[in-house]
Amino acid sequence: MKAGSNTRLYMNEVAPRDGFQMEPHFISTDDKVALIDQLSALGYAKIEVTSFTSPSAIPALRDAEEVMGRIVRRAGIVYTALVPNRRGAERALGCGTDEFNIVMSASETHNVSNLRMTREQSFKQLAEVIDRAQRASVPVNVSLSCAFGCPMEGEVEQAVVMAWIDRFAALGVAGATLCDTTGMAYPNQVQSLCETILARHPKLAFTAHFHNTRSMGLINCVAAVEAGIRRLDVSLGGIGGCPYAPGATGNVATEDVVHMLQCMGYDTGMDFAGLISAAAQIEALVCHELPSQLPRAGDRLTHHEPPADFIEIKARALARDATGTIA
Repeated sequence: MKAGSNTRLYMNEVAPRDGFQMEPHFISTDDKVALIDQLSALGYAKIEVTSFTSPSAIPALRDAEEVMGRIVRRAGIVYTALVPNRRGAERALGCGTDEFNIVMSASETHNVSNLRMTREQSFKQLAEVIDRAQRASVPVNVSLSCAFGCPMEGEVEQAVVMAWIDRFAALGVAGATLCDTTGMAYPNQVQSLCETILARHPKLAFTAHFHNTRSMGLINCVAAVEAGIRRLDVSLGGIGGCPYAPGATGNVATEDVVHMLQCMGYDTGMDFAGLISAAAQIEALVCHELPSQLPRAGDRLTHHEPPADFIEIKARALARDATGTIA
């Protein structure tokens, strides 16, 4: 592993959108706004606030305009949202969304299952969103799902991922996210794709997005960073998932990723204590235990008291040294 050498990394929080959309009960608008305002003080580069998808499709985020309109904006943070179509674009523009995050899949089967469209139909629709955003001077990021594999098709060839990134780059998107939607990625695959795509499109802002379905999310983050990726999607508590992948679990947990990278010497700019506090708040909102580890274990230098009879135990050990006995 290469040392971090204080290399600056940028964390994008996706729990308010990618996480909350998967929760079975509605998180109140007031709670969403309060949480996002809390997150805004913790050092994020970007916060994915909500989704401007049809409220009937994702009722958990039916309050998108109100949430985006009520949050307190902090300078230096991009407040982004998922924007699926022209109607969503108009809604997003109406409440001052900083960036449009558009989504389609590198896998035809996953795209049809998830979006009810072929990839070409999605591309045509998203090209209209990009055009609308550009006319309003709003940057666009494209999130390419299943970039590291599809749960229905299996391997997704690197050439297929590259071809879709090429087409979106030609339309003038500002950035692209390589999404391990169902936790199929592995480290040398991640490193290969990230190195190749960074070399091909050096002017695009690339982000890596991993799930921890097969317990490789953290090491995949390391692989992406060592390949040159400087932006990571993370989700407090590790909440989130994909409804079209049986067994898929949530995103990599913000606090786990930040702790790991900071131990390695990378500069994430994050307030770690604040993250633990915010994770506790999310656990209270979703009403179930979070899959992340750090809120339970604490950071690696968390101190624990020795046994209550430690002094007596040590005295007996020293006495054995004096007498030369082991029993």
